Amino acid sequence: MKGLSGALLRFRVMAWVTGVLLVIMSVIFLPLKYGFGLTESGILATLYAIGWQAHGWLYILYVAAGLDVCFRLRYSVIRTVGILLAGTIPFASFFADHYVTRSVHARLAADATGAAPTA
Repeated sequence: MKGLSGALLRFRVMAWVTGVLLVIMSVIFLPLKYGFGLTESGILATLYAIGWQAHGWLYILYVAAGLDVCFRLRYSVIRTVGILLAGTIPFASFFADHYVTRSVHARLAADATGAAPTA
């Protein structure tokens, strides 16, 4: 499939960028805000706001990259929604990246040999 490797690369980059930022925000900043109240004012409050806004904008790019690769692989609606929602759950985008990468590599290998893909 033409362009599948590029679509996979875009998805992988966005999955990792979105996932790392989400982990930072949920593992570091949420406990600081709700556990210790340290993000009420000052530099931590600014970083907290910027971090969540950045995640929101990056998630839009994650969705675009995810839709691109899911449409190219002709995933079902349920599978596509699951992959797209993985960008909103800490650590889930890493699992989605692994799953989609395995699927794309199986599809590319099947296209190279002329066999039906197994994943």
